[in-house]
Amino acid sequence: MNLRRVRAQDGRGMVTVELAVTTLAAMALLMMMAWGIYLVVMQLRLVDTAAAVARQAARGDRTAVTQLKAAAPDGAAVAVVEKTDLVTVTVKLSARPLAGWLVAVPLTAQAQVVPEPRGEP
Repeated sequence: MNLRRVRAQDGRGMVTVELAVTTLAAMALLMMMAWGIYLVVMQLRLVDTAAAVARQAARGDRTAVTQLKAAAPDGAAVAVVEKTDLVTVTVKLSARPLAGWLVAVPLTAQAQVVPEPRGEP
């Protein structure tokens, strides 16, 4: 009878361990998915910022360019290069999703617009 008691007790606790491991794996997967979604959203914000700044710079609206640069995501660097035939805007950000101690992911967006012709006053 002792042997039966030992065998019956061998499986105890296995469900608890399996549940704990599964829960941790699910949480890790959820955190990675949240990290990826954050990066996609930040990339889209950079693309929108670059396009909006490029359009306003091509129109020659300095006030709007200044406002759009201020509205860029925190930590983003906006560079505007104006040539006679092309306006190029580059927005760069070093994203640190979820925690500051994690690896930084460099994100970049660029937009190019042909400037509008400016009439003589």
